[in-house]
Amino acid sequence: MRPARALFGQRARLRWLHLILGGALFMPFWLVGTLVMGPFLDDGGMFTGGLGVQLGAYGVGLPLAAVVALFPLARPMSVAAARALCGVDADRFADGPARGREARGRTAAWFTLHLGTGALISGATLALPPFAVAVLALPFSPGLRASELGEFWGLDRNGWLWAALPAGLLMLLALATVAAATGALLARQAPRLLGPSPADRLAAAERRAAEAESRNRLARELHDSVGHALSAVTLQAGAARRVLDGGAADLEFVREALTAIEETTRRTVGELDWVLGLLRNDGRPEQGPGPGLDALEALVRGAGPRVALTVDGALGSVPEALSREAYRIVQEGLTNAARHAGGAPVTVRLDARTEELEITMENPLPDRPAVTRPDGGRGLRGIAERARLLGGTAGAGPADGVWRLAVRIPR
Repeated sequence: MRPARALFGQRARLRWLHLILGGALFMPFWLVGTLVMGPFLDDGGMFTGGLGVQLGAYGVGLPLAAVVALFPLARPMSVAAARALCGVDADRFADGPARGREARGRTAAWFTLHLGTGALISGATLALPPFAVAVLALPFSPGLRASELGEFWGLDRNGWLWAALPAGLLMLLALATVAAATGALLARQAPRLLGPSPADRLAAAERRAAEAESRNRLARELHDSVGHALSAVTLQAGAARRVLDGGAADLEFVREALTAIEETTRRTVGELDWVLGLLRNDGRPEQGPGPGLDALEALVRGAGPRVALTVDGALGSVPEALSREAYRIVQEGLTNAARHAGGAPVTVRLDARTEELEITMENPLPDRPAVTRPDGGRGLRGIAERARLLGGTAGAGPADGVWRLAVRIPR
């Protein structure tokens, strides 16, 4: 069973098909070779010329195939066919056009090997089975025995007549064996000739790094947006509940808290839609950029009445990318204040009058120290990462009796 599967199983059939595909791709090069060999053709024409002429056309076509394999699309096409038909693990192949002389040379070697062996196996596949069937039919057909075929093989004599049956079967078996062996040879060479080069590995590493950075950026966006919204809503809802539980009829304060909750949730739904759009489009925004400093007042209003905003300079002159990152920095700073300052008043100052955008946020130190996580918390780390990516600095800690977050980013 194992030898039969090796010769006629699904893998062997697919590899045979891969060789026939190579023979089909070689046909244009072979036709060009016949034009070169034209002066050597006899009156029979290019398809019935002698064996020497046919081999000459074959020899002319192989170098032409090697030259064509140097073009960029040769490797993606070869890799796609090998992945589908050679029975080799897909991750052992390189992706994209060949980069560098060494990778192009390996691609040319593979393309030439594939087309060269494919042409031979395809020719044998087209010619040998009909001939073998005719030989198998000799004992049963007086007409075939009287033909040139029977006379050439000497099988028209009764003593040799039934030898045609094993001869025909051996021809078919030999064809299957050679095709399976050639397919296995190509499968062994495919990873070496079509595998990734050092340049391909470097490009893949850079691509993975870019994907990881994109995922980290989306994680920061989700953390900043949803985390701020939940903290602000929790703070405002808790303040409103305490007012109502205390029996004070300060309905205006409750109304302001509910309005802040409404604005925060509405704004956060829009930001969440934007982040989900990034996920759906592999990091490319679906509906324009995210919120910037033009939405800063709405952000501060949603944080509650105890947050004061001061702006020096024109925020409209801040570049778009910096505006978005500055918005996120303020948002994360408000989230930290809501979590750790216990509803204390917060002052937010932005200074856009110089070549640097300065962001300063302050709130009174809590009566008891806040619990500090060993990793410093994602919030402050996220602020520091955003500032560092833009060439700026960020610092946070107690200063002059308050907790101060100071960020400076070049414009």
